[in-house]
Amino acid sequence: MIELADVCYAYPGAERFVLEHADLRVEPGTIAGVVGASGAGKTTLAKILSGFIPHVDGGELSGSVVIAGRDLAGLSLSACVRQVGLVIQNPFNQISGARYTVRGELAFGLENLGTAREEMADRVTQVADLLGITQLLDRSPYELSGGQQQLVAIASMLVLRPPVLVLDEPTSQLDPAGTRMVFGVLSQLRESGCTIVIFEHKLELLHAHADRLHVLAGQRIVASGQPGEVLADPRTDEWGVGATRYTRTGRLARDRGLGPVAVPLPVSFDEAVGFFGGGPR
Repeated sequence: MIELADVCYAYPGAERFVLEHADLRVEPGTIAGVVGASGAGKTTLAKILSGFIPHVDGGELSGSVVIAGRDLAGLSLSACVRQVGLVIQNPFNQISGARYTVRGELAFGLENLGTAREEMADRVTQVADLLGITQLLDRSPYELSGGQQQLVAIASMLVLRPPVLVLDEPTSQLDPAGTRMVFGVLSQLRESGCTIVIFEHKLELLHAHADRLHVLAGQRIVASGQPGEVLADPRTDEWGVGATRYTRTGRLARDRGLGPVAVPLPVSFDEAVGFFGGGPR
C-alpha cells in the first residue's frame, strides 16, 4: 500500500510549495491514475513517490510517504529503488549512457543489484518480448526513435520487477498502438500483484484501465474515486483536467435538453452509445 499524509514540498530556493498538505492512498495490486493540469505538480509527486525527492533533488519535504509499511524518508536511495521503479517523462534522460546496446541498458540495473548473469539474460529476454522490442536489443539506445526509447525506458524498470511502479506520462512519445500495448502490459502487471501509479493525460485509457483516479490541483489531491465518476465531474475543466469527447458531447446534449437525465454522463465510446441510445429525458 502507498500512503501519503499531509505532504508538503518546496524545491531548493523556491518561495512557494509545489505540493501542500497532499494526501494520497493507493491500495496494493491496483492501478491508480493521477491527472492534473500542466504545472500542477505531477512530476514532483512522482519523484516523491519514488524517493528521488528529497534524496536527489533536495528541497524541503514534510509529511510522511509510506510504501509497504516503510517510510521512504528513513531509507537510502538504493533501498527506495528496490521498492519503487520510476519511469520519467523524457526517455532520453532515463538512458544511462553506460552501455552501448539496448540489451546492455536493460541489464545495467540488474548488474548493480548483483543479479546472476543467467537470470539477467532471462529477464531481459522476457521484458523485451513483452514490450515488442526484441529487434532493438543489439542496437544503440541513441539510434532509436523517441517512441522506441520510451519503450526501452519502461523496459529498464520492468526488468527490475519492483513491487511498485510509478510512471510519469510513459506514453507521450508513443503512437496509439504502442500506447494501447503499454496499458495492456500494465494491466498484466497488476494481475501479478504490482502496484502502479500512472500520471497521464489520456483520459479514455485511464478510464479503461485504472482502478481509481486522483486529481491533482491547487497543490493537493482534490478528488479521488472511480474513473468514470471523476471524469464525469463538472469540475474537471476547473481542475485543468478537461474531459473526453464523449463527456463533452453528452454534457452539451443534456444542456440542450437532448440527453437523458437519469443516466451518468459518458466517458467512453461504449458509454456514449448507451447514453444516446435511450433513457428518460
